[in-house]
Amino acid sequence: MNRPIAVLFALFTLLFAVLIGFTSRWSIFEAEGLENNPDNRRALLEQETIPRGVISSAGGEDLAVSEQVAGGEEPRYERRYPEGSLFSHAVGYSFTEVGRSGLEEFYNDSLSGQGDDLESLFGDLTSGTEAGDDLTTRLDAEAQRTALEALGGQAGSVVALEPDTGKVLVMASLPDYDPNAVPDQLDELNQAEGSPLLNRATQARYQPGSTFKVVTAAAALDSGEAAPDTLLDGSSPAIIGGAPLQNIEGDAGGPVPLTDALTFSVNTAFARLGEDLGPETLFEYMQRFGFERPPPIDYPSSQLFASGVYEGDELVEADEPVDIGRVAIGQERLQVTPLQMAMVAAAVANDGELMAPRFGDAIVAPDGRVKDRIGPVSASRVMSAESADALADMMQRVVDEGTGTNAQIEGVEVAGKTGTAEVLGGTANQASFIAFAPVDEPEVAIAVTIEETQGFGGDEAAPIAQQVMQVLLDG
Repeated sequence: MNRPIAVLFALFTLLFAVLIGFTSRWSIFEAEGLENNPDNRRALLEQETIPRGVISSAGGEDLAVSEQVAGGEEPRYERRYPEGSLFSHAVGYSFTEVGRSGLEEFYNDSLSGQGDDLESLFGDLTSGTEAGDDLTTRLDAEAQRTALEALGGQAGSVVALEPDTGKVLVMASLPDYDPNAVPDQLDELNQAEGSPLLNRATQARYQPGSTFKVVTAAAALDSGEAAPDTLLDGSSPAIIGGAPLQNIEGDAGGPVPLTDALTFSVNTAFARLGEDLGPETLFEYMQRFGFERPPPIDYPSSQLFASGVYEGDELVEADEPVDIGRVAIGQERLQVTPLQMAMVAAAVANDGELMAPRFGDAIVAPDGRVKDRIGPVSASRVMSAESADALADMMQRVVDEGTGTNAQIEGVEVAGKTGTAEVLGGTANQASFIAFAPVDEPEVAIAVTIEETQGFGGDEAAPIAQQVMQVLLDG
Protein backbone atom coordinates (compact mmCIF):
# COMPACT_ATOMS: atom_id res chain seq x y z
CA MET A 1 0.00 0.00 0.00
CA ASN A 2 1.53 3.34 -1.02
CA ARG A 3 1.74 6.27 1.38
CA PRO A 4 -1.20 8.41 0.05
CA ILE A 5 -3.55 5.43 0.18
CA ALA A 6 -2.35 4.53 3.68
CA VAL A 7 -2.94 8.09 4.90
CA LEU A 8 -6.41 8.12 3.33
CA PHE A 9 -7.23 4.74 4.92
CA ALA A 10 -6.09 5.97 8.33
CA LEU A 11 -8.20 9.12 7.97
CA PHE A 12 -11.33 7.17 7.09
CA THR A 13 -10.67 4.75 9.95
CA LEU A 14 -10.37 7.67 12.38
CA LEU A 15 -13.56 9.32 11.11
CA PHE A 16 -15.40 6.01 11.37
CA ALA A 17 -14.19 5.55 14.96
CA VAL A 18 -15.36 9.06 15.86
CA LEU A 19 -18.75 8.34 14.31
CA ILE A 20 -19.07 5.08 16.28
CA GLY A 21 -18.00 6.87 19.45
CA PHE A 22 -20.60 9.63 19.18
CA THR A 23 -23.44 7.30 18.23
CA SER A 24 -22.52 4.88 21.03
CA ARG A 25 -22.41 7.73 23.53
CA TRP A 26 -26.12 8.49 23.09
CA SER A 27 -27.40 5.03 22.24
CA ILE A 28 -25.45 3.01 24.81
CA PHE A 29 -23.24 4.78 27.35
CA GLU A 30 -25.50 7.77 28.12
CA ALA A 31 -28.80 6.29 26.97
CA GLU A 32 -30.30 6.17 30.47
CA GLY A 33 -29.43 9.77 31.24
CA LEU A 34 -30.81 10.94 27.91
CA GLU A 35 -33.97 8.90 28.36
CA ASN A 36 -34.61 10.38 31.81
CA ASN A 37 -33.83 13.95 30.75
CA PRO A 38 -37.11 15.92 30.94
CA ASP A 39 -36.01 17.91 27.87
CA ASN A 40 -36.11 14.69 25.83
CA ARG A 41 -39.88 14.63 25.33
CA ARG A 42 -39.95 12.10 22.50
CA ALA A 43 -39.38 9.05 24.69
CA LEU A 44 -41.74 10.34 27.37
CA LEU A 45 -44.50 11.12 24.87
CA GLU A 46 -44.18 7.63 23.40
CA GLN A 47 -44.57 6.13 26.85
CA GLU A 48 -47.73 8.14 27.50
CA THR A 49 -49.52 6.02 24.91
CA ILE A 50 -49.43 2.86 27.06
CA PRO A 51 -50.37 2.41 30.72
CA ARG A 52 -47.33 2.12 33.01
CA GLY A 53 -47.26 -0.83 35.34
CA VAL A 54 -48.60 -0.54 38.88
CA ILE A 55 -46.21 -0.13 41.81
CA SER A 56 -47.65 -1.80 44.89
CA SER A 57 -46.82 -2.24 48.57
CA ALA A 58 -46.35 -5.49 50.48
CA GLY A 59 -50.01 -5.35 51.52
CA GLY A 60 -51.23 -4.88 47.95
CA GLU A 61 -51.92 -1.13 48.17
CA ASP A 62 -51.49 0.65 44.84
CA LEU A 63 -48.74 3.23 45.23
CA ALA A 64 -48.55 4.30 41.56
CA VAL A 65 -51.12 3.71 38.81
CA SER A 66 -51.85 4.99 35.32
CA GLU A 67 -55.15 6.63 34.40
CA GLN A 68 -56.41 7.20 30.87
CA VAL A 69 -56.85 10.92 30.21
CA ALA A 70 -57.55 10.84 26.46
CA GLY A 71 -59.32 8.28 24.28
CA GLY A 72 -59.67 7.65 20.58
CA GLU A 73 -57.17 5.87 18.39
CA GLU A 74 -54.26 7.31 20.36
CA PRO A 75 -55.11 7.04 24.06
CA ARG A 76 -52.98 8.87 26.60
CA TYR A 77 -52.23 7.91 30.17
CA GLU A 78 -51.01 9.91 33.16
CA ARG A 79 -49.52 8.77 36.43
CA ARG A 80 -51.49 8.99 39.68
CA TYR A 81 -50.37 8.25 43.25
CA PRO A 82 -53.35 7.02 45.33
CA GLU A 83 -51.47 7.21 48.65
CA GLY A 84 -50.34 10.80 48.05
CA SER A 85 -47.21 11.68 50.01
CA LEU A 86 -46.99 8.37 51.92
CA PHE A 87 -44.17 6.93 49.78
CA SER A 88 -43.26 10.05 47.83
CA HIS A 89 -39.48 9.71 48.17
CA ALA A 90 -39.26 5.95 47.65
CA VAL A 91 -41.67 5.69 44.71
CA GLY A 92 -40.83 9.06 43.19
CA TYR A 93 -42.78 10.35 40.19
CA SER A 94 -43.04 10.05 36.41
CA PHE A 95 -44.48 12.86 34.29
CA THR A 96 -43.89 14.02 30.73
CA GLU A 97 -43.38 17.60 31.86
CA VAL A 98 -40.68 16.99 34.45
CA GLY A 99 -39.24 13.50 33.99
CA ARG A 100 -38.84 10.84 36.67
CA SER A 101 -37.36 10.04 40.07
CA GLY A 102 -37.21 7.22 42.62
CA LEU A 103 -38.43 3.74 41.72
CA GLU A 104 -40.27 5.24 38.76
CA GLU A 105 -36.89 6.12 37.28
CA PHE A 106 -34.92 3.03 38.28
CA TYR A 107 -37.53 0.55 37.01
CA ASN A 108 -38.68 2.66 34.07
CA ASP A 109 -37.90 0.07 31.40
CA SER A 110 -40.08 -2.54 33.07
CA LEU A 111 -42.85 -0.15 34.11
CA SER A 112 -43.07 1.31 30.60
CA GLY A 113 -43.12 -2.08 28.88
CA GLN A 114 -39.65 -1.75 27.37
CA GLY A 115 -37.80 -4.14 29.65
CA ASP A 116 -37.95 -7.14 27.31
CA ASP A 117 -38.64 -6.68 23.61
CA LEU A 118 -39.39 -10.39 23.10
CA GLU A 119 -41.83 -10.40 26.02
CA SER A 120 -43.48 -7.24 24.68
CA LEU A 121 -43.90 -8.82 21.25
CA PHE A 122 -45.33 -11.97 22.84
CA GLY A 123 -47.78 -9.86 24.80
CA ASP A 124 -48.88 -7.93 21.72
CA LEU A 125 -49.50 -11.16 19.77
CA THR A 126 -51.39 -12.95 22.53
CA SER A 127 -53.42 -10.24 24.18
CA GLY A 128 -53.45 -7.38 21.72
CA THR A 129 -52.83 -5.00 24.62
CA GLU A 130 -49.58 -3.16 25.25
CA ALA A 131 -48.86 -2.27 28.86
CA GLY A 132 -45.99 -1.97 31.30
CA ASP A 133 -45.03 -4.57 33.86
CA ASP A 134 -46.04 -4.19 37.49
CA LEU A 135 -43.52 -3.78 40.32
CA THR A 136 -44.29 -5.30 43.71
CA THR A 137 -42.32 -4.17 46.77
CA ARG A 138 -41.98 -5.11 50.42
CA LEU A 139 -42.82 -1.56 51.56
CA ASP A 140 -45.17 -1.70 54.54
CA ALA A 141 -47.84 1.01 54.38
CA GLU A 142 -48.90 0.76 58.04
CA ALA A 143 -45.33 0.94 59.32
CA GLN A 144 -44.61 3.83 56.95
CA ARG A 145 -47.59 5.78 58.30
CA THR A 146 -46.43 5.04 61.83
CA ALA A 147 -42.95 6.36 61.04
CA LEU A 148 -44.25 9.60 59.56
CA GLU A 149 -46.69 10.16 62.40
CA ALA A 150 -44.04 9.40 65.01
CA LEU A 151 -41.68 11.97 63.48
CA GLY A 152 -44.42 14.45 64.31
CA GLY A 153 -43.56 16.91 61.56
CA GLN A 154 -39.89 17.09 62.54
CA ALA A 155 -37.37 16.98 59.72
CA GLY A 156 -35.71 13.58 59.70
CA SER A 157 -35.86 10.05 58.40
CA VAL A 158 -36.72 6.45 59.27
CA VAL A 159 -35.39 3.45 57.34
CA ALA A 160 -36.28 -0.16 58.14
CA LEU A 161 -34.78 -3.22 56.44
CA GLU A 162 -35.27 -6.97 56.56
CA PRO A 163 -31.81 -8.10 57.72
CA ASP A 164 -31.59 -11.47 55.95
CA THR A 165 -32.85 -10.22 52.57
CA GLY A 166 -32.08 -6.50 52.52
CA LYS A 167 -35.68 -5.74 51.55
CA VAL A 168 -36.71 -2.15 52.34
CA LEU A 169 -39.76 -2.16 54.62
CA VAL A 170 -39.91 1.54 55.50
CA MET A 171 -38.31 4.61 53.97
CA ALA A 172 -39.75 7.78 55.47
CA SER A 173 -38.38 11.29 54.97
CA LEU A 174 -39.75 14.60 56.23
CA PRO A 175 -40.56 17.10 54.87
CA ASP A 176 -42.28 15.11 52.13
CA TYR A 177 -44.43 16.09 49.14
CA ASP A 178 -47.45 14.94 47.12
CA PRO A 179 -46.15 13.50 43.83
CA ASN A 180 -49.52 14.22 42.21
CA ALA A 181 -48.71 17.93 42.51
CA VAL A 182 -45.25 17.72 40.93
CA PRO A 183 -46.20 18.74 37.35
CA ASP A 184 -47.81 21.98 38.53
CA GLN A 185 -45.65 22.75 41.56
CA LEU A 186 -42.12 21.53 40.76
CA ASP A 187 -40.58 25.02 40.87
CA GLU A 188 -42.22 25.76 44.20
CA LEU A 189 -41.14 22.40 45.62
CA ASN A 190 -37.55 22.99 44.51
CA GLN A 191 -37.51 26.31 46.36
CA ALA A 192 -39.61 25.29 49.37
CA GLU A 193 -38.21 25.59 52.88
CA GLY A 194 -36.95 22.29 54.20
CA SER A 195 -36.19 20.85 50.71
CA PRO A 196 -39.17 18.46 50.54
CA LEU A 197 -37.88 16.81 47.34
CA LEU A 198 -34.69 15.74 49.13
CA ASN A 199 -34.82 12.10 50.21
CA ARG A 200 -33.15 12.42 53.58
CA ALA A 201 -32.87 8.63 53.85
CA THR A 202 -30.46 8.41 50.91
CA GLN A 203 -29.23 11.94 50.19
CA ALA A 204 -28.93 13.92 53.42
CA ARG A 205 -25.58 14.20 55.22
CA TYR A 206 -25.72 13.68 58.96
CA GLN A 207 -23.18 13.24 61.73
CA PRO A 208 -24.02 9.86 63.28
CA GLY A 209 -22.75 10.54 66.77
CA SER A 210 -22.49 7.48 68.99
CA THR A 211 -24.48 5.19 66.68
CA PHE A 212 -21.17 4.85 64.84
CA LYS A 213 -19.64 3.19 67.91
CA VAL A 214 -21.27 0.00 66.60
CA VAL A 215 -18.88 0.14 63.62
CA THR A 216 -15.92 0.78 65.94
CA ALA A 217 -16.94 -2.07 68.23
CA ALA A 218 -17.32 -4.41 65.23
CA ALA A 219 -13.81 -3.53 64.06
CA ALA A 220 -12.37 -4.09 67.54
CA LEU A 221 -14.11 -7.43 68.11
CA ASP A 222 -13.51 -8.89 64.66
CA SER A 223 -9.89 -7.75 64.36
CA GLY A 224 -9.04 -9.15 67.78
CA GLU A 225 -8.17 -5.74 69.20
CA ALA A 226 -10.72 -6.15 71.99
CA ALA A 227 -13.27 -8.55 73.48
CA PRO A 228 -16.55 -7.65 75.22
CA ASP A 229 -14.84 -7.78 78.62
CA THR A 230 -11.65 -5.95 77.58
CA LEU A 231 -10.99 -3.04 79.92
CA LEU A 232 -10.74 0.36 78.22
CA ASP A 233 -9.61 3.66 79.71
CA GLY A 234 -12.80 5.67 80.21
CA SER A 235 -11.31 8.44 82.33
CA SER A 236 -12.25 11.98 81.34
CA PRO A 237 -11.13 14.40 80.06
CA ALA A 238 -8.75 12.83 77.52
CA ILE A 239 -6.48 14.30 74.87
CA ILE A 240 -7.64 12.85 71.55
CA GLY A 241 -6.09 13.97 68.28
CA GLY A 242 -4.30 16.74 70.14
CA ALA A 243 -7.51 18.23 71.60
CA PRO A 244 -9.42 17.56 74.85
CA LEU A 245 -12.46 15.26 74.81
CA GLN A 246 -14.93 14.75 77.65
CA ASN A 247 -17.65 12.29 78.47
CA ILE A 248 -21.12 13.78 78.65
CA GLU A 249 -21.47 12.66 82.26
CA GLY A 250 -17.87 13.29 83.26
CA ASP A 251 -15.32 10.71 84.37
CA ALA A 252 -16.39 7.08 83.76
CA GLY A 253 -14.24 5.97 86.66
CA GLY A 254 -11.16 4.80 84.80
CA PRO A 255 -11.11 1.24 83.42
CA VAL A 256 -14.44 0.17 81.84
CA PRO A 257 -15.27 -3.07 79.95
CA LEU A 258 -16.03 -2.63 76.23
CA THR A 259 -19.61 -3.81 76.80
CA ASP A 260 -20.19 -1.15 79.47
CA ALA A 261 -18.52 1.48 77.30
CA LEU A 262 -21.11 0.77 74.59
CA THR A 263 -24.00 0.41 77.02
CA PHE A 264 -23.41 3.82 78.56
CA SER A 265 -21.75 5.39 75.49
CA VAL A 266 -18.41 6.32 77.04
CA ASN A 267 -16.77 8.67 74.53
CA THR A 268 -13.23 8.65 75.87
CA ALA A 269 -13.08 4.85 75.98
CA PHE A 270 -14.18 4.53 72.36
CA ALA A 271 -11.96 7.39 71.17
CA ARG A 272 -8.92 5.70 72.72
CA LEU A 273 -10.06 2.41 71.17
CA GLY A 274 -10.24 4.13 67.78
CA GLU A 275 -6.67 5.35 68.16
CA ASP A 276 -5.56 1.82 69.06
CA LEU A 277 -7.31 0.43 65.98
CA GLY A 278 -5.81 3.10 63.73
CA PRO A 279 -7.16 4.52 60.45
CA GLU A 280 -6.30 1.51 58.30
CA THR A 281 -8.31 -0.99 60.34
CA LEU A 282 -11.28 1.27 61.09
CA PHE A 283 -11.57 2.41 57.46
CA GLU A 284 -11.40 -1.22 56.32
CA TYR A 285 -14.42 -2.12 58.44
CA MET A 286 -16.25 1.01 57.34
CA GLN A 287 -15.84 -0.18 53.76
CA ARG A 288 -17.10 -3.63 54.69
CA PHE A 289 -20.26 -2.01 56.09
CA GLY A 290 -20.72 -0.13 52.79
CA PHE A 291 -19.17 3.25 53.58
CA GLU A 292 -17.20 5.23 50.97
CA ARG A 293 -19.44 4.22 48.07
CA PRO A 294 -23.11 4.67 47.16
CA PRO A 295 -25.26 1.90 48.66
CA PRO A 296 -26.02 -1.01 46.27
CA ILE A 297 -29.75 -0.37 46.14
CA ASP A 298 -32.27 -0.35 43.26
CA TYR A 299 -32.60 3.42 43.25
CA PRO A 300 -31.28 6.17 40.93
CA SER A 301 -27.57 6.87 41.46
CA SER A 302 -28.27 10.61 41.34
CA GLN A 303 -30.32 10.24 44.53
CA LEU A 304 -27.70 8.34 46.54
CA PHE A 305 -24.97 9.70 48.83
CA ALA A 306 -21.88 7.76 49.88
CA SER A 307 -21.25 7.85 53.63
CA GLY A 308 -17.76 8.45 54.96
CA VAL A 309 -15.26 11.04 56.20
CA TYR A 310 -15.43 14.13 53.98
CA GLU A 311 -13.26 17.13 53.18
CA GLY A 312 -15.70 19.36 51.37
CA ASP A 313 -17.28 17.11 48.76
CA GLU A 314 -14.39 14.65 48.60
CA LEU A 315 -14.03 11.46 50.60
CA VAL A 316 -11.00 11.30 52.90
CA GLU A 317 -8.93 8.10 52.69
CA ALA A 318 -7.23 6.25 55.53
CA ASP A 319 -3.76 7.51 54.62
CA GLU A 320 -4.84 11.17 54.79
CA PRO A 321 -4.78 13.28 57.99
CA VAL A 322 -7.76 12.34 60.13
CA ASP A 323 -8.60 12.42 63.85
CA ILE A 324 -9.37 8.71 64.03
CA GLY A 325 -10.31 8.89 67.72
CA ARG A 326 -13.16 11.25 66.93
CA VAL A 327 -14.17 9.27 63.84
CA ALA A 328 -14.52 6.28 66.20
CA ILE A 329 -17.21 8.11 68.20
CA GLY A 330 -19.04 9.42 65.12
CA GLN A 331 -17.57 12.91 65.06
CA GLU A 332 -14.78 14.57 63.05
CA ARG A 333 -15.91 15.05 59.43
CA LEU A 334 -17.94 11.86 59.32
CA GLN A 335 -21.19 12.14 57.33
CA VAL A 336 -23.72 9.35 56.91
CA THR A 337 -27.18 8.63 55.55
CA PRO A 338 -29.94 6.91 57.52
CA LEU A 339 -29.92 4.13 54.91
CA GLN A 340 -26.24 3.46 55.63
CA MET A 341 -26.84 3.25 59.37
CA ALA A 342 -29.79 0.89 58.84
CA MET A 343 -27.36 -1.26 56.83
CA VAL A 344 -24.97 -1.24 59.82
CA ALA A 345 -27.71 -2.54 62.13
CA ALA A 346 -28.85 -5.09 59.53
CA ALA A 347 -25.33 -6.50 59.09
CA VAL A 348 -24.95 -7.12 62.82
CA ALA A 349 -28.41 -8.68 62.92
CA ASN A 350 -27.63 -10.99 59.98
CA ASP A 351 -24.66 -12.73 61.64
CA GLY A 352 -22.19 -10.26 60.16
CA GLU A 353 -23.30 -10.55 56.52
CA LEU A 354 -24.51 -7.37 54.80
CA MET A 355 -27.28 -7.89 52.24
CA ALA A 356 -27.72 -5.36 49.45
CA PRO A 357 -30.84 -3.27 50.21
CA ARG A 358 -33.68 -3.78 47.71
CA PHE A 359 -37.06 -2.12 47.14
CA GLY A 360 -38.23 -4.44 44.40
CA ASP A 361 -39.75 -7.83 45.19
CA ALA A 362 -40.98 -8.98 41.77
CA ILE A 363 -41.64 -7.84 38.22
CA VAL A 364 -45.08 -9.06 37.10
CA ALA A 365 -46.34 -9.09 33.50
CA PRO A 366 -49.78 -7.62 32.65
CA ASP A 367 -51.17 -11.16 32.37
CA GLY A 368 -50.06 -11.97 35.91
CA ARG A 369 -46.94 -13.97 35.07
CA VAL A 370 -44.00 -13.34 37.41
CA LYS A 371 -41.18 -12.36 35.06
CA ASP A 372 -38.51 -11.77 37.68
CA ARG A 373 -38.15 -12.50 41.39
CA ILE A 374 -35.79 -9.95 42.92
CA GLY A 375 -33.98 -12.14 45.41
CA PRO A 376 -31.44 -11.34 48.13
CA VAL A 377 -27.86 -10.50 47.16
CA SER A 378 -24.94 -10.50 49.58
CA ALA A 379 -23.01 -7.24 49.54
CA SER A 380 -20.15 -8.23 51.86
CA ARG A 381 -19.03 -10.32 54.80
CA VAL A 382 -18.49 -7.60 57.40
CA MET A 383 -17.42 -9.75 60.33
CA SER A 384 -17.58 -13.31 61.59
CA ALA A 385 -20.81 -14.68 63.00
CA GLU A 386 -19.11 -14.96 66.40
CA SER A 387 -18.19 -11.27 66.38
CA ALA A 388 -21.70 -10.32 65.29
CA ASP A 389 -23.26 -12.41 68.09
CA ALA A 390 -21.02 -10.76 70.68
CA LEU A 391 -21.87 -7.31 69.36
CA ALA A 392 -25.59 -8.13 69.32
CA ASP A 393 -25.40 -9.06 73.02
CA MET A 394 -23.63 -5.78 73.73
CA MET A 395 -26.26 -3.79 71.82
CA GLN A 396 -29.02 -5.59 73.70
CA ARG A 397 -27.49 -4.31 76.95
CA VAL A 398 -27.84 -0.77 75.55
CA VAL A 399 -31.62 -1.25 75.31
CA ASP A 400 -32.01 -3.36 78.44
CA GLU A 401 -30.23 -1.01 80.83
CA GLY A 402 -28.26 1.66 78.98
CA THR A 403 -29.03 4.75 76.90
CA GLY A 404 -31.62 3.00 74.68
CA THR A 405 -34.25 1.84 77.19
CA ASN A 406 -36.97 3.81 75.36
CA ALA A 407 -36.76 1.26 72.53
CA GLN A 408 -37.88 -1.65 74.71
CA ILE A 409 -40.75 -3.77 73.37
CA GLU A 410 -42.66 -5.97 75.80
CA GLY A 411 -41.85 -9.62 75.23
CA VAL A 412 -39.24 -8.87 72.55
CA GLU A 413 -35.46 -8.61 72.93
CA VAL A 414 -34.20 -5.48 71.19
CA ALA A 415 -30.59 -4.52 70.38
CA GLY A 416 -29.72 -0.91 69.63
CA LYS A 417 -27.45 2.10 69.96
CA THR A 418 -28.22 5.75 70.58
CA GLY A 419 -26.46 8.74 69.07
CA THR A 420 -26.49 12.48 69.74
CA ALA A 421 -24.37 14.92 67.73
CA GLU A 422 -24.20 18.66 68.33
CA VAL A 423 -25.15 20.80 65.32
CA LEU A 424 -25.62 24.50 64.59
CA GLY A 425 -22.68 25.45 66.78
CA GLY A 426 -23.94 23.40 69.70
CA THR A 427 -27.38 25.03 69.85
CA ALA A 428 -29.20 21.89 68.64
CA ASN A 429 -28.71 18.14 68.37
CA GLN A 430 -28.88 15.51 65.67
CA ALA A 431 -30.69 12.71 67.51
CA SER A 432 -30.25 9.18 66.13
CA PHE A 433 -30.91 5.56 66.97
CA ILE A 434 -30.21 2.23 65.24
CA ALA A 435 -31.61 -1.13 66.31
CA PHE A 436 -32.82 -4.59 65.34
CA ALA A 437 -35.27 -7.12 66.78
CA PRO A 438 -35.85 -9.78 67.92
CA VAL A 439 -32.23 -10.34 68.87
CA ASP A 440 -32.22 -14.15 68.40
CA GLU A 441 -34.09 -14.21 65.05
CA PRO A 442 -34.05 -10.64 63.69
CA GLU A 443 -36.92 -9.60 61.44
CA VAL A 444 -36.26 -5.87 61.23
CA ALA A 445 -33.30 -3.50 61.41
CA ILE A 446 -33.94 0.22 61.69
CA ALA A 447 -32.31 3.64 61.71
CA VAL A 448 -33.97 6.85 62.91
CA THR A 449 -32.59 10.38 62.83
CA ILE A 450 -34.14 13.74 63.73
CA GLU A 451 -32.71 17.08 62.65
CA GLU A 452 -32.03 20.07 64.88
CA THR A 453 -33.78 18.92 68.01
CA GLN A 454 -33.10 19.73 71.66
CA GLY A 455 -33.34 16.14 72.85
CA PHE A 456 -31.02 13.13 72.79
CA GLY A 457 -31.09 10.05 70.60
CA GLY A 458 -32.36 7.84 73.41
CA ASP A 459 -35.16 10.25 74.27
CA GLU A 460 -36.39 11.21 70.80
CA ALA A 461 -35.22 8.74 68.14
CA ALA A 462 -35.44 5.49 70.15
CA PRO A 463 -39.21 5.78 70.84
CA ILE A 464 -39.86 6.24 67.11
CA ALA A 465 -37.86 3.11 66.34
CA GLN A 466 -39.81 1.26 69.01
CA GLN A 467 -43.17 2.20 67.47
CA VAL A 468 -42.17 1.26 63.92
CA MET A 469 -40.57 -2.04 64.96
CA GLN A 470 -43.68 -2.91 66.99
CA VAL A 471 -45.89 -2.50 63.90
CA LEU A 472 -43.57 -4.53 61.70
CA LEU A 473 -43.23 -7.34 64.22
CA ASP A 474 -47.00 -7.48 64.76
CA GLY A 475 -47.72 -7.50 61.02
